[in-house]
Amino acid sequence: MKSAGKKKAWVDCRPWSKKKVITALESGADAVIVPAGYTREVKSLGRLATVAEDGDLKLGREVVEVGIEGKEDEDRVVELSRGRIVVVSCPNWKVIPLENIVARSGIVLAQVGSFKAARTALGILERGVAGIVIKSGALEEIKRTVELVKRGREKIELQAVKVTAIEELGLGDRVCVDTCTNMMAGEGMLAGNTASAFFLVHAESVSNPYVSPRPFRVNAGGVHAYTLLPDGKSEYLSGLAAGNEVLLVDYRGKTRPAVVGRSKIETRPLLLVKGRKGRREVSLILQNAETIRLVSPAGKPISVAELKKGDQVLACFQAGARHFGIKIKESIAEK
Repeated sequence: MKSAGKKKAWVDCRPWSKKKVITALESGADAVIVPAGYTREVKSLGRLATVAEDGDLKLGREVVEVGIEGKEDEDRVVELSRGRIVVVSCPNWKVIPLENIVARSGIVLAQVGSFKAARTALGILERGVAGIVIKSGALEEIKRTVELVKRGREKIELQAVKVTAIEELGLGDRVCVDTCTNMMAGEGMLAGNTASAFFLVHAESVSNPYVSPRPFRVNAGGVHAYTLLPDGKSEYLSGLAAGNEVLLVDYRGKTRPAVVGRSKIETRPLLLVKGRKGRREVSLILQNAETIRLVSPAGKPISVAELKKGDQVLACFQAGARHFGIKIKESIAEK
């Protein structure tokens, strides 16, 4: 029985907690684990599957819980997962046992105590566990974790915009973001002069006669420019540092998080690029160099040295204003 379909989000509500069950319901969880005798009370609150000795899924029969302490436990999980759903817990949170299990097993859910641990488990071997069982006393942590599981890899809506201006500027400081992830063709980061409109800036993954490809790097724009982060917030490019997370986006709008390895701010000649889609405008100040590229709707990188008025490139528009990187409902004009 192989792990397939959408990821599962369960909430452990043992000992019994009505507040946790309500939070699970409101967050869109798939099921709650409750003590025996509480299924009827869960059903009185809403339509939500229960996992218990007398629940919709029978704990101990259809669902088994295994603590991973050694190699023999990994083997047991693999065997059990061929016919049941297995919830695994790793004391002190060890990643390697989960990697071994995911590579060999069927439906395995990881019990986690935090949003951060859930994110790690969901990304193991680029496939992740089949789901998460969140065991936390913090209701907000439960909400965030269920949302993470249900959302999966978020897609960004990209639109083709027409380039309306390309202007050479003087010298200024720009930011190179070196991530711990190699990017593919058609992939890069979103950056913009405003927090409501971003160009897709291609990674330096293209071979050229000037420098060797650096597929982990995006020469993203001026120090003042914004980029989007995996949690939906924005950040100044100048605010990025080693250990931060950034959002990688490809030309189809698929996203994934990446860790920043270093951020380099250097003085370079600059270029202003503007684009328009209907009444919406987007602009970005970039380094004036052949290796800096935007992305065509087909995913082809286009060097700013070859960019012309009328060319079509990809951009992303965001509604609303931002306060310290967080979306807010407020009228604002940025030029």
